[in-house]
Amino acid sequence: MGEQIGRRRFLATATATATATGAAVAAGPGLALPASAAQAADPAPAAGDAGWAGWFARPEAAVRPKVRWWWPDGLVDPAQIRREVDQLADAGFGGAEIAAVHHSIEDKSVLDPVGHGWGSAAWAAGIEAALDQAGRRGLAIDLTIGPSWPAAVPTITPDHEAAVKELQYGVVQVVAGSTYSGPAPEPVTASDAVPKLLKVAAWRLNPAYTSSNGRVLGFDIDSYVELAAVDGLVSWTAPADGTWLLFAFWERGSGQQPESGPHTAPEASVVDHFSAAGTRAVIEYWERHLLTPATRRLLRKSGGALFEDSIELETSGLNWTPALPVEFANRRGYDVWPYLPAIVRNDEDQVFQSEPGTTRHVRHDYWLTVSELFGEHHLSALTSWAHSLGLEFRCQPYGLETDSIAAAAIVDIPEGESLGFRNLDDYRALAGGRDLGGRKVLSCEAGAYQGGAYATTWKKLLLTMGGAYAAGLNQTVLHGFSYLSAPGADWPGFAAFTPYDGRQGYSESWGPRQPTWRHVPAVTGYLGRIHQVLQTGTSRIDVAAFRQKGYTKTGIGVGWFTASGVPAGWTHQMVSAPLLELDRAVVRDGRLAPDGPSYKVLFVEGDRFAGNEATLPVETARTLLSFARAGLPIVFLGSGWSAATVPGVGESDVLREILAELFAEPRVRVVAELTEVPVVLAELGVSPDVSHPTSTLLNHRRVEQGVDYYYLVNGKHAESVKPPVAAIDHDVTFTRSHRNGVPFRLDPWTGSVEPIASYVEAGDRVTLRITLKPGAATIIAFRPGRRGEAPTTGAALAPIPLDAWQLDVESYLPGPTPTETLIHRHRVSLDALAPWSAIPGLEDVSGVGRYTTVVDLDTTTAHLDLGEVFDTAQVTVNGRRLPPVNLLNPVVDLSGHLRRGRNTIQVEVATTLFNRLRVAQPAVYSGNRQNYGLLGPVRLIPYA
Repeated sequence: MGEQIGRRRFLATATATATATGAAVAAGPGLALPASAAQAADPAPAAGDAGWAGWFARPEAAVRPKVRWWWPDGLVDPAQIRREVDQLADAGFGGAEIAAVHHSIEDKSVLDPVGHGWGSAAWAAGIEAALDQAGRRGLAIDLTIGPSWPAAVPTITPDHEAAVKELQYGVVQVVAGSTYSGPAPEPVTASDAVPKLLKVAAWRLNPAYTSSNGRVLGFDIDSYVELAAVDGLVSWTAPADGTWLLFAFWERGSGQQPESGPHTAPEASVVDHFSAAGTRAVIEYWERHLLTPATRRLLRKSGGALFEDSIELETSGLNWTPALPVEFANRRGYDVWPYLPAIVRNDEDQVFQSEPGTTRHVRHDYWLTVSELFGEHHLSALTSWAHSLGLEFRCQPYGLETDSIAAAAIVDIPEGESLGFRNLDDYRALAGGRDLGGRKVLSCEAGAYQGGAYATTWKKLLLTMGGAYAAGLNQTVLHGFSYLSAPGADWPGFAAFTPYDGRQGYSESWGPRQPTWRHVPAVTGYLGRIHQVLQTGTSRIDVAAFRQKGYTKTGIGVGWFTASGVPAGWTHQMVSAPLLELDRAVVRDGRLAPDGPSYKVLFVEGDRFAGNEATLPVETARTLLSFARAGLPIVFLGSGWSAATVPGVGESDVLREILAELFAEPRVRVVAELTEVPVVLAELGVSPDVSHPTSTLLNHRRVEQGVDYYYLVNGKHAESVKPPVAAIDHDVTFTRSHRNGVPFRLDPWTGSVEPIASYVEAGDRVTLRITLKPGAATIIAFRPGRRGEAPTTGAALAPIPLDAWQLDVESYLPGPTPTETLIHRHRVSLDALAPWSAIPGLEDVSGVGRYTTVVDLDTTTAHLDLGEVFDTAQVTVNGRRLPPVNLLNPVVDLSGHLRRGRNTIQVEVATTLFNRLRVAQPAVYSGNRQNYGLLGPVRLIPYA
């Protein structure tokens, strides 16, 4: 056993109906589906080991995807709420997050925040109905901690001590030797809030530090002069050496309210996220006004979470909290006031700067202090309080210049978002915090496409999310599911984000209003199986990449590994300084966090957010030295480490002394160029768990009790890589935990588990052939046991093209009310497949199409290759419904369902609503028609 190096805990953690052709039938509120469309959310049991295979085939509700369930505040009917819970359960979802969101409603006067606002009696009745029905159906319900976002409560005003604050400045220039006499300079931006004067001071203007465009003025920090203000009046004569900047610094409430209100009466104000007072206001409001005895009881049984959206604290000045000057001095060891002009902002822009290094370092110290306050007073406090209610706390812990990686280790469930995250490294940042923090789930707000409302396909969603699962994501919260109705909403019902500013908004309002809803159990089953595997055991990651600033939502990757390592099989996560002080951050047998991600090497770059400056905190350098002495390989990239600096304001001599000792360790390397990274990794004997020729294959490994699970997807690994257009077909070498591990292929679409017979072994390494279409995914598992024989598929015979079809279409039309849909039926005979937009009478139709053909066969074994399909599909052969169609590789094995002679094959496809909406509401939904239908070419491929 290697030396075990433990670290102190730094982060605060808590712990429709059939009719004759042409008839129109109302399909009721929310478009209830015909009985023939009902489909079980789970497939038949898989063959083989009933326990293991059944576990995979039938993912439990806790791991199934969830939805964001948008309510128009309290304008909901408890009976309809129960129906919608049933709709979600029947579709195979595992839960819902209830959020008060109604950006699509332009006339807010119809919302009635007094009688039906967020937190009202009507809202509470809806919540209790949702929680009760979800409990009956086995779904988890999450609640947002306030209406919309950011966190806000109606019991405070913008001037309240618990309300969100900003620091504003006023400034005048005073020429050498002249006197300024008058009121302290007013804030540069006006506000209705009452400002509090904190400080008046002056600094000498220094043109040498002024930006070339003159927009950022330079000043000398050492010239700081604190001035007196009596009753808000200042009288001061400038020294004779140069022009001076006389500042007044003002604290005031920013006046921010939750998005797209009003949601309450009185309207809620956003709370201070950096003080105990702000968080206390949230907790007290819930305890006194929202948590009725019934709600408390139902929440405790719900298995749900409290949720907070991304921290979008908008201010015209600088994010602030009243205790910040004292906290800064206590934590950083010096006074913030002499440096404040370098930190203040106007409309989020920096406006003053001093010597570049000092300016950069004091800004680092400022945001480090804010980050610590955010973690301690907000994230940790809300996590603990959620636990007291029997809940978890889920949060998107980013949006400011704070350490999101460290924050992901504090909350129970950190969450990212597919809209805002620029590439997979944004997920890898949060995954590092989750894994070193000992958490299990990394969630994602998934599928919010700008301008995609009622036009987004499930295939697009799966292509978006496939790579994210390889980056550590293992829970999907679909964006989203809208409550049935709201005042002013048009057909097909209320949608939270469309129209958006009068135009086609953010997708998508999934639900029974969508033709594809009948096929959704196939998608939720697919995602649930992926989640099930990726929430099993612990991650195994090759590389921990150190980040001096723990930002995410930046798209900035890791040198060499993102661009070159990942395409060859390497995996990595980001870690920041606080994570290396956690209990899990120990080194044993040359691995960092051996009981967690078990990193093989620590990779340290310069600060990617500060010009790649070689910088480390002294305590982090000491930690790295202890790691190296315990046998952990560490690789530094960059040529400036001999002159490294501390990231904040302070002396760097001690840091350089520690680094000199660190660089002398035998398992430590310093390389100047990216091309040297793979060379030194080889020298250190560090190799990835998965290796293969350079391709778009991505992987993620989980290990539990000797079983290895590898999630594999043919997806993009960086923003610079276009969505893949080529299939993968090459050997892949895997590492297994035990040399008697036998490979199995787990199909997340059908739930089947099959042994793999053809592979090459070499110790703990196994090589298999992997073939994946673009975007497609599979799971390879290595389980201790004897080598078995896999079912074999014989050689393919000449394919049989299927060109002639009868097409029966159910066209979805607006009904007499915004929540009713009419079904109009069409029948067409096709000699060749074509998109609906090219078929007379179907050009603007959205809905469900059933393609039927009859074929005579002299074999009972064949694959059906559907070619191109828009959007979802379900195959029936001789009256028997087959397992789900893989939307990313729509090839279906018909064996066991065919018979010699005459066979009837039916392919049911479902579309978006866009083509109908572009003619029903052209002012909102415009653009070219989508190419609906079964496009093919469709081929029946018999095999021996």
